[in-house]
Amino acid sequence: MPYRPRISSPNRRTVLKGSLAASAGLALPAGLAAAPALALSGRPSAEWGVQAGDITASSGLIWARSDRPARMLVETSATESFRRARSWVGPVVGPGTDFTGTTQLRGLPPGEQIHYRVTLADPDDPRRTGKPVYGTFRTAPASRHRDVRFLWSGDIAGQGWGINPDLGGFRVYDEMRLLNPDFFLSSGDNIYADGVILPSVTLPDGRVWRNVTTEEKSKVAETLAEYRGNFRYNLLDGNVRRFNAQVPSIVQWDDHEVRNNWYPGQILDDARYTEKNIDVLAARSLRAFGEYFPVSTLRPGSREGRVQRVVRHGPLLDVFVLDMRTYRDANSPGRQADDTVGILGAEQLEWLKRELGRSRAVWKVIAADMPLGLVVTDGPTDFEAVSQGDPGAPLGRELQIAELLRFIKHRKITGTLWLTADVHYTAAQHYAPERAAFKDFSPFWEFVSGPLAAGGFPANKLDGTFGPDQVFVHAPARANASPIEAPPNFGEIEIDGGSGELTVRLRAEGGSVLFTKVLKPGLVGQ
Repeated sequence: MPYRPRISSPNRRTVLKGSLAASAGLALPAGLAAAPALALSGRPSAEWGVQAGDITASSGLIWARSDRPARMLVETSATESFRRARSWVGPVVGPGTDFTGTTQLRGLPPGEQIHYRVTLADPDDPRRTGKPVYGTFRTAPASRHRDVRFLWSGDIAGQGWGINPDLGGFRVYDEMRLLNPDFFLSSGDNIYADGVILPSVTLPDGRVWRNVTTEEKSKVAETLAEYRGNFRYNLLDGNVRRFNAQVPSIVQWDDHEVRNNWYPGQILDDARYTEKNIDVLAARSLRAFGEYFPVSTLRPGSREGRVQRVVRHGPLLDVFVLDMRTYRDANSPGRQADDTVGILGAEQLEWLKRELGRSRAVWKVIAADMPLGLVVTDGPTDFEAVSQGDPGAPLGRELQIAELLRFIKHRKITGTLWLTADVHYTAAQHYAPERAAFKDFSPFWEFVSGPLAAGGFPANKLDGTFGPDQVFVHAPARANASPIEAPPNFGEIEIDGGSGELTVRLRAEGGSVLFTKVLKPGLVGQ
């Protein structure tokens, strides 16, 4: 992962002063000014917007946040008039979930535009309800004859580049919304819990970048409240809220949801942290992650409690969401001749092989929060991702990926496609055994996109173990280029319902398509 320079924390008075100044150009939720724990008059409000997530052909989740204890009520309809609406009684939200809640929808019609509205009701007086908040999504098709289109990216509010009111906030979200995709795959680093957002940053050319700031973003996150505040930060942006109301999400996490380059069992040597046990911090972040995103395996009260899952989007597409954080071994030089833990953990690897073997979808997107063949360092001797710069036979974490690739080949599983973010630039890599040290696998593509709203970084080196060929790369020349200098990147996938062809477009903010690749279904070595 790109190196993030440490930034000294401003005092709280400076942060709050900067927040008031920076927020002048944005419509912020009223809940920013009034903590939900206070005794409030009036009716419950859901000004933090709504989200839909993990949408399938017949089910999905709806998310909202209240400004006080409230019962979450959801209605769905085939029309915006909400005639013949179905009603869903959701949970009572309160301080235990930071006043957030998700309601599960079942029995939805496949391949249809669903309109929904969320109303919050006083739990003691159901007649006292707030103003409804509206959203929409499309369920996955039951037939393979309808096109499927989605976007992906990652890396949001990183390296100190937050919501800039002078630029209209995170405008890239509005550009993505207007493309009207079926869903958005967020590939991790949805927050930078270890990154401070200062009121202003001076650019190399003397221009000043201004940020909306909050108290929770004035220091590294350690407490549950601070992690919650980090997830809440992005929702201050009206572009994000409008996007969430129209485009459902599939969300995974990476390192900055907790701390840069973290791994289980790590004890921090970082003066910014009073809590040094990364497992304690990770548990707090995961709880907040599940509160602030509609994730089917992380609903409050769910017995699963995990990020990895399969989201089935009709006959054309299955999305295999990986967790390359929770089960990994410690970052190291990566030269072990035997490594059964790897980056996925033995149990998750077996789960992934089993689910890939069961899939009957034409395309099987493996949503990885880290790239396979790019060398990502962690300090002078250790490595953070899969590859470690040795182009020879698999070692360390590469052994687990080699086992997976061998399984895919021998089980004759077609249509696998790897999507990721993490490295803060966009690229297309083709992997082939004739170029590789390890040869027992079928060729495949890996596409990288991002950052969505963070600093841009130069391209990483390739590791030759799996024979990658970097067909395309678009990266800034210097580290931590601001979003003004290096516009945000995101990727687009479109699957034709007639031919089954899959088109990849790597995009940059402003409407430009940087690279396009068309893949045919069922073929190997494209």
